[in-house]
Amino acid sequence: MSYRIGLVGKPSVGKSTFFNAATMNDVPEGAYPFTTIDPSVGEAYVRVECAAPEFGHTCTPNHGYCADGVRFVPTKLVDVAGLVPGAHEGKGLGNQFLSDLNETDVLVHVVDFTGETDLEGEPTDDHDPREDIDFLENELDMWYLDVLEKGIDRYHTGYHGAERDIETDLAEQLSAFGITEDEIKQVILALDLALDPDTWDAADREALAREIRIRTKPMVVAANKMDTGAAQDNWERVTADPDYDHLTFVPVSAHAEKALKQGDERGVLEYRPGDRDFEVTADLPEKKAAGLERIRAFVDAYGGTGVQEVLETALFEELGAIAVFPGASSPQDDGTFLQDCFVLPDGSTAEDFAYFLHSDIGDGFLHAHDVRSGRQVGADAELDHRDVIEITTTN
Repeated sequence: MSYRIGLVGKPSVGKSTFFNAATMNDVPEGAYPFTTIDPSVGEAYVRVECAAPEFGHTCTPNHGYCADGVRFVPTKLVDVAGLVPGAHEGKGLGNQFLSDLNETDVLVHVVDFTGETDLEGEPTDDHDPREDIDFLENELDMWYLDVLEKGIDRYHTGYHGAERDIETDLAEQLSAFGITEDEIKQVILALDLALDPDTWDAADREALAREIRIRTKPMVVAANKMDTGAAQDNWERVTADPDYDHLTFVPVSAHAEKALKQGDERGVLEYRPGDRDFEVTADLPEKKAAGLERIRAFVDAYGGTGVQEVLETALFEELGAIAVFPGASSPQDDGTFLQDCFVLPDGSTAEDFAYFLHSDIGDGFLHAHDVRSGRQVGADAELDHRDVIEITTTN
């Protein structure tokens, strides 16, 4: 599990419910601030069309599982402690939040689209969900700005010996965010700024911090509680607002996903996570049957509960990741076949994949085979989503 998806947002919006629905863990849930104090880490799954049927065989997953030709590949999901305005100044659980957040690769911002919780997570009426989006982005931007300012100070006060480029000092200061010197230079130039921080005013620095944040901490907004009329009304207003065109929104009912998974576990219905429908297989009391029909109406209208879509949008669209199967065209002697499926960065090469599997395999890399085509591919060949790759190594 090479990626970590971070669940973020203010208290009492349903983050823990989303986490439990995605992982079927049991972390505390409650409509009050800071139900979650320490981050909970669990195993969630993203769907990948299994390659095994193309070869006339059945896969035998080491991790995750396969259901009706859909491979559920594990990924780590982190429910980060509740956030309040002023976190970048240490308010609430701010320092802990930012530290935990930095361990994640992509963010899912869970927002209560009903507008029934204020910025502190307290009950209210007619709260605009856009305020939640704005405050979280502002907190992250101010956090990045603080680190950026330290990089600029480093540039001004450090002993250079020879002339030193600003992007070098910024890359060193911002290294925890996973951005390189060349990428920082690209961002500076893309904003039409000179490679000289003395020419930057306060607005330039904020814009630079924001753009670095957007590139290094991509985000999906999980519009939660969309099985209510109030949330659906807010959805129309928020998603039509051009100020939020830079964000991806997914309609979600974490409650519905959890209910369907629990029903499947108890044998009263059949449901595969992410599907657009489910089948009730047991006689239920009238009240429970009516509740499931309300869930069915939501799932039918929105194409699912949204929980799976959020996770897959985060990894495969926002991060641009790809899934790759290591293996051959036929089962091993023990009958195992396509045991693994891994999520890798877009642009990964055959040699990158070899090193991902094990450093010894990478060190001894000779070549790889595209199992579908039978072609031999070299170390620098970039892999595609759902490739099946066999590595030949001296080790």
